[in-house]
Amino acid sequence: MEDAQLLWDFQQMGHTARPCSVIVGLGSHDLGVADVAAGLYLRGLAPVVVFTGATSRTTVERMPRGEAEHYRERAVELGVPEGVVLVEPRARHTGENIRFSRELLAERGVDVASVLLVSKPYEERRAYATARRLWPGVEVVCASAPMSLAAYVDSIQDARLVLDMLVGAVQRLMVYPAQGFMVATDVPRPVVAAFERLRDQGFTSRLVAP
Repeated sequence: MEDAQLLWDFQQMGHTARPCSVIVGLGSHDLGVADVAAGLYLRGLAPVVVFTGATSRTTVERMPRGEAEHYRERAVELGVPEGVVLVEPRARHTGENIRFSRELLAERGVDVASVLLVSKPYEERRAYATARRLWPGVEVVCASAPMSLAAYVDSIQDARLVLDMLVGAVQRLMVYPAQGFMVATDVPRPVVAAFERLRDQGFTSRLVAP
């Protein structure tokens, strides 16, 4: 867990939420993303919310109508007006989350100068690097649930899933820039070493081919 903590801490961007043109909630297995996005909207930090995401192998059973649709339902339950929520139901990875959300907002005539990008806590830096590459010219402010790693694992009730996801998120920071999927990120040597130890211990289900 010490190695996992290094990866967790590195993913945190440390941004302070502020008013932006739009809130974009990135689909995943974690319904807490919708909670954070709803809270930001209810604080008056953006006039429009986009939820983006289809389903994946980890969400097809718990979110059969699609991640974005389940996020929308949750946000409305929390008090977000239905009329301000846009649903992007096709995206299957972070790059598509960004690209399809950008296209949807353009189609709706929403002028975007800045985006509050809401993700799981351990994917802030990955989401940021992807948005910087695929949505140039837009200021990106990252947000996620303010939780410790231990509290997050308790909330998900699946430590292996969280560690697998952590390892996969950091690996993408190292291999995706060369493939054009995100901007380059300087990954410190201690983080690389922690990643390698966790990888070698078998937390590999979310790795991609380099």
